Amino acid sequence: MVVRGVYPGRFQPLHWGHVSVVKWSLERVDELIIVIGTAQESHTLANPFTAGERVAMAKYGFSDTGIDLSRIYIIPVPDILMNAVWAKYLSMFVPPFRYGIARNPLVVRLFKEAGYEVLIPPAYNRELYSSTKIRAMMLTGDDSWRELVPPSVAKFIDEIKGVERIREIARRD
Repeated sequence: MVVRGVYPGRFQPLHWGHVSVVKWSLERVDELIIVIGTAQESHTLANPFTAGERVAMAKYGFSDTGIDLSRIYIIPVPDILMNAVWAKYLSMFVPPFRYGIARNPLVVRLFKEAGYEVLIPPAYNRELYSSTKIRAMMLTGDDSWRELVPPSVAKFIDEIKGVERIREIARRD
C-alpha cells in the first residue's frame, strides 16, 4: 500500500523553506500531496497569486531541485470556514493519505482530531524563509527576495508580472 502524506500551505509564493519540507517529507512517505490552500483567493496583499499560478510555481520550483514529480500531487483546495470539519473537507479533494504534515499548531490539532497521524517537519530558517517577508520585499523593491525562492519561481513571477501586481494592489485610490 502506498503511504501518502498531505502538506497544506498557501505557497504565496513557494520558497526554499517549502522545498526543504517537501524533501524532508519525501524521505518519510511514498507520495506527497501538496495542497494549495485558500485556492479561491488571489489579487490581495496576503494572497496575490492565483491557485493556478501557485501550482505552476510548485511544479517549476520542485523541478529546479530535482524532486521526483511522479511522487507528488499538487491540488488546489478552497477554504472552508469551519475548522472542526476541515480535515474531512480536505480529504474530499485529495487521494487517501495517512499523514498530515504541518507545523501550524491548529493544523496539527485538526489532523489529529480527524484521526490522522502527524509528521512535524523541522523549521527551516523561518525567519528568512517566509512568504509574508518575501511579499513585503517585493512591495518595497528589495530584489533579494529572488534568493529566497527557486530560480524558476522567480522567473515565473517575472513572467506574470507578480511584483507589479503586488505593488498595484497595495496602492490607495
